[in-house]
Amino acid sequence: MSLEKITQATGRGVYVPGDDVDTDRIIPARFMKCVTFDGLGEFTFADAREAAKAEGKIHPLDDPRFAGASILLSGSNFGCGSSREHAPQALYRFGFRAIIAESFAEIFFGNSTTLGMPCVVMRADDIRAVAGIIESDPAALLTLDLLEGKASIADMDFPATLPDHAREALVTGRWDAIADLLEGLDDVRVRAATLPYMAA
Repeated sequence: MSLEKITQATGRGVYVPGDDVDTDRIIPARFMKCVTFDGLGEFTFADAREAAKAEGKIHPLDDPRFAGASILLSGSNFGCGSSREHAPQALYRFGFRAIIAESFAEIFFGNSTTLGMPCVVMRADDIRAVAGIIESDPAALLTLDLLEGKASIADMDFPATLPDHAREALVTGRWDAIADLLEGLDDVRVRAATLPYMAA
């Protein structure tokens, strides 16, 4: 069952700086009591946002200039720590449809890909350059082109890559492993009907 073919992601960006942003920072454990992932979005970066308020500052996710941003930029080793699937789910439900970082934790990367949310790698200086453009013009549209391997903003292009297996899954609409399994369900039922130990 082919899903949406994700060849591009376009939207406004927001820069949340920092290396080793772990999954507990993305979604603190106390919010993981839900039966489904619905409602997790509002608690994205909850502790960091509260800490910023306590210091009289505004966290990027609470800055009205970046309201509605759908592409998150950050540093290296994004999504490290606990393998909780809740972290990419929270980001997706907050409204993000792609993430740019210098590198990603492997499990976080895989969980994001199966949501159809590309995790794209860019060099640190290029991320800072894009962040600078966003800071000066929050309305600037940022486009990630998975086929061309680039990020484009303000008539500028930057190399932006992701591993071939993830890129192939996204651009062909085969990014949901459960959907792939369900695609063969009829064949499984036909085969099961021939097995004597499966008879009721």
